[in-house]
Amino acid sequence: MSITRYQNFVNGAFTEHTGDFFQILNPSTKEVLAEAPNTSKEDTDAAVAAARAAQPAWEHTSDVERAGYLHKIAALLRADEQKFTDIIVAEQGKTQQLANVEVNFTADYMDYMAEWARRLEGEVIPDERAGETMILGYRPLGVVAGILPWNFPFFLIARKAAPALLTGNTIVIKPSSDTPINAFEFAKLVERSGLPAGVFNLVSGRGSVTGEALVQNPDVDLITFTGSIPQGKHIMTEAGKNLTRVNLELGGKAPAIVLADADLDVAVDSIWQSRIGNSGQICNCAERVYVERPIHDAFVAKLKAKFEATKFGNPADDDTLDYGPLINEGALKSVSAVVDKAVEQGATVVCGSQDGVSDEGYFFAPVLLDDATTEMSVMQEETFGPVLPIQIVDSLDEAIALANDSVYGLTSSVFTENINSATKAARELQYGETYINRENFESMQGFHAGRKHSGIGGADGKHGLLEFVETHVTYLQTH
Repeated sequence: MSITRYQNFVNGAFTEHTGDFFQILNPSTKEVLAEAPNTSKEDTDAAVAAARAAQPAWEHTSDVERAGYLHKIAALLRADEQKFTDIIVAEQGKTQQLANVEVNFTADYMDYMAEWARRLEGEVIPDERAGETMILGYRPLGVVAGILPWNFPFFLIARKAAPALLTGNTIVIKPSSDTPINAFEFAKLVERSGLPAGVFNLVSGRGSVTGEALVQNPDVDLITFTGSIPQGKHIMTEAGKNLTRVNLELGGKAPAIVLADADLDVAVDSIWQSRIGNSGQICNCAERVYVERPIHDAFVAKLKAKFEATKFGNPADDDTLDYGPLINEGALKSVSAVVDKAVEQGATVVCGSQDGVSDEGYFFAPVLLDDATTEMSVMQEETFGPVLPIQIVDSLDEAIALANDSVYGLTSSVFTENINSATKAARELQYGETYINRENFESMQGFHAGRKHSGIGGADGKHGLLEFVETHVTYLQTH
């Protein structure tokens, strides 16, 4: 059977790649799905040059016209909903339900950002000089480089491209080398939409070459990256050489606090959803639990039952699964090592196989750990897999202190029926988001932003849109 060989999308056309290609594997079966270009520095620079050349004309296109292209791409996407759902299931390992949510959320996000065309307003600022009016407006940054992760590969195209294009920027997207197929197929929609050449460009490749070329290019005005802390720090270092702006989401270690007055069924179901979703491979999902002593045993018993009933496997074969595989062999080994080290440091396995499960694909059984303590690596380092440690606390103050004892600051959650406890926690937790009595999943009209090492800047809503513009003030003196 022939394997599809994708080509980069640059300056409005798919361009023949003359270099080498890499293979994309199905994490459920390890079979080769397709091949994608290992794009060189020279070809990456050519994509940036195409974006730079197209940007002035795109900036001078009206906001409403730019929005029209986003609406058109969203409509084309909805017409191919099942196709993209199947692609995400195959190359990323999401369940069919979650993949379908991602596809529809992506289309909705394109429409949502397009609707800001008539809503993003400037300001008239009071001036101390007679006869002068001060006007603050917004201008695009120029060329954006969007470097994507593999865990929500399709939605992140929209999260980076939609606000960039709506505000008059052009963009070069580099998908993860684990999950580029959906991005190439998205580029086909862009081509069909009639978007002007050079406004949206797509190049694939390894971060060490293709990604490096993007972050080092002086013609890039903003680097928006979602990924690990070490890579984010490296990007900041390279971007600093050209004083290029950065927007970084760098992961999390989300604490969930369960107080004695919580509705245990709500807490258990919400934390379970937040831990096993996408095989635990979500930056804002619950990664550690602090539960008050009086309800510890009942909470653990209920959560154990949920973990033991969790179904996982190849999502292409069964649409009732709770989650699919981990993304690759490295992830499987990493998550297994986390459990081994936690046990070595004194944690107790409540349920789940310590060695995980791996047969034809990169599958790992969910593991629930008890007797965790704050100094354990499983409580401090991002796991990115279906492993959940639990630590006992004796008060809300203790829980908040332990939750804040982290280099991460992306999301957090609290379960309580006391409004005073809820507001105290929301006020004192050092995180960009706090979810109260619900699962961890942000809304497109919010602002998804981290503190500490979880990143710089944010995404979504009005504030996310403003990440892609710079201000300009005009002093208008009349006589």
